[in-house]
Amino acid sequence: MTNTIDPLPGARTGRDPARAIKRGPRTLPPEVVAATQRERLYDALVHTVAEKGYTNARVSDICAAAGVTRPAFYALFAGKEDAFLDTYRFGTGVLLRLMDDAFESETDWRTGARAALRVLLSLLASVPAFATMAIVEIDAAGPEARRERAELLGRFARFFEAAPHPASGPLPEGLIDTVVGGVYSTIYRYVSDGHVDRLPGLLPMLSYFTMAPFLGREGAATELTEHSPRSDTDEVFH
Repeated sequence: MTNTIDPLPGARTGRDPARAIKRGPRTLPPEVVAATQRERLYDALVHTVAEKGYTNARVSDICAAAGVTRPAFYALFAGKEDAFLDTYRFGTGVLLRLMDDAFESETDWRTGARAALRVLLSLLASVPAFATMAIVEIDAAGPEARRERAELLGRFARFFEAAPHPASGPLPEGLIDTVVGGVYSTIYRYVSDGHVDRLPGLLPMLSYFTMAPFLGREGAATELTEHSPRSDTDEVFH
């Protein structure tokens, strides 16, 4: 699958040689330099926060990991919280676009929902530092970060717009929020316990949990036996 969407922040190191800004007579336009520095700071922030924790991560640490000066950092961000929020928005935007692509490439809700969930789990497992920064350390980043998270979780409702309604009657109010919250809390537990690599293995169970309210327990039960997890990261980024 061909896709030009950027990789998640933290997929590369801040000092990735491929993004080194070479000095010389052929200088790059300022906007290109700023965009490159921003990318490097995204990656550096993710790795620094994942390693040290949000509270202990300093701007100087992030700048050192990115190979970017403090004046250049403050030309792009108001401070550490602003940089964290910008990185979080960018990274979760990447996640959602890739999940959208996976969902829309399927022909029915069930296979689309499973494909989107597979991409979410595989991508988080492929970039553990981003998973730690965006899912665990966001708790320490302040009320604005927590509002961003609540808004993000609300955006997952779009994956349920085409879900079938059970014959038993209308869906209980708040059901979709409960399903999304349950998936998120399970992912949170694995990431906070240091088991990011196990996330793809949760696909059958989380697919069942996600689909049972809409397909019924028996209808969703095949998710537990027929669909083993696989990684989509090679397809996503190539």
